[in-house]
Parts: sequence; structure tokens; C-alpha cells
Amino acid sequence: MNTSKLCRIADLEEGLYGTRIQDMPNGERPREKLAHLGPSALDNAELMALFISTGIRGRSAIEIGRTLISKYGSIGALGSLPVSELAKERGLGLAKASKLAAAFELGTRVAREQVHDRPLDSAEIIHDIFGPQLRHLSQEQVIVATLDSRLRHSGTTVVSIGTVDQSSAHPREILRPVITRGAYGFVLVHNHPSGDPSPSRADEEATHRIIEASKLMQLRFFDHVIIGKPSPGRTPYYSFREAGLIR
Repeated sequence: MNTSKLCRIADLEEGLYGTRIQDMPNGERPREKLAHLGPSALDNAELMALFISTGIRGRSAIEIGRTLISKYGSIGALGSLPVSELAKERGLGLAKASKLAAAFELGTRVAREQVHDRPLDSAEIIHDIFGPQLRHLSQEQVIVATLDSRLRHSGTTVVSIGTVDQSSAHPREILRPVITRGAYGFVLVHNHPSGDPSPSRADEEATHRIIEASKLMQLRFFDHVIIGKPSPGRTPYYSFREAGLIR
């Protein structure tokens, strides 16, 4: 077999199998890089590769991670996918998708733990905490965050998951975790998949019902914050307290 033919075969194999992680220089492999430099030295695709573990023909685990981030636009959007949808992505499958979903959920829980000592006393703080979790969801989700007497976060309960543009939660479902936890008060948070946080008439009516129910039960309803997406000239959230509708 002549040299030119051997070169063509080598080129074909490289195109089929791509750059495997084990073929990378030792200092560039995600696991070794993390061990020597710490996790902050890895980009998002490299971090994902540690959970994806193995690649497929033509793409390494890093390339699979980079393709997924490019497709969905961000780690947050990718992390909001159900495992069943994530598992359909080429190069994943149920086992790898489950590992990624577990990693995303651990990150969310760590973030919640870190805010325990931070009072949720402004809509901006509430948005900063719950925005990354909610803004990329394709369905509306309603969350109740209970508070202690210093307005620190004491628990989170998802009370409703709706359609693309609507979710519903009865006041009793919203107040139940507040009562069962013996909380000092609570805030209500939900997202608008459209990205526009402006309240709908249904949002306004639901908030009014919750205000009345809270007064009847002598519970402190501090705010209802709608999470949208950042856009030029628009605040990425709407606060019923800031608007003067909750006092």
C-alpha cells in the first residue's frame, strides 16, 4: 500500500472518530486539567464531558457537550430539559442524560443552600435566585418560597406546572407549604416562557385571590415575582410589590 493511500485512510479515520479525549495532551484532558487547576479552569463543555464520559463516532465527549450548549444557547436552557428529552440527543442516551440531569439538580440545590442566610427582601434578589432556574423553562412553573422571621429562605415547593403559556394553582395549594412549615411568610414566583414578565389578567386575579386568602389565614404574603428573560429596555422580572399591588 503506497504512502498517499495510507494518508487518505488516516484522514478518513480522523474524520470518522474525531479527537478522542485520551488522545489529547495530558494537560488538556478535562479530568487531569480539573485535578491540577481546579474546576473553574474548565469551560462548560469540558465540565459536561466529565459526566458524558465517552464520545461517539466523529465526536468526543467535549464536542458533544459543546454541540448541546450551542444548540440550546446556554447551560441553563439545557438544564431545564426533561431527562426524556435530553436522552434523545445524539451521543447521550438515558444513562448519560440522567448523569447530566443529576449534575444540574445538584447545582440548583447548592445555589439554594447558599442563599439561606440572605434575606429575600427585594424583587431583585428573588429574581437573582430563582431566575436561572425558571427563565429557560418551556412551561410555566409556580413556586412558593417560604421565609423565616428574618425573611431568609426556608424552603421551596413547586405547586404547579402548566402549559406553554398558562399555569394554575389554587390558593390552598400555594398556602399549604406555608402552613405546614409554620413559616413566617412567603413569596410566590413563576415564569413566563414567552420571556415577557408583564402580568396577565389571570396573574393579577390570582394574586388578588392569594392576597385575600393570606389575610384570612393571617399569613404574610411578601411578593409575587414573575420571571422573564433579559431584553434591552426591559426589566427581566415583574414584582407585584414594587408595582404597589402587595403591601
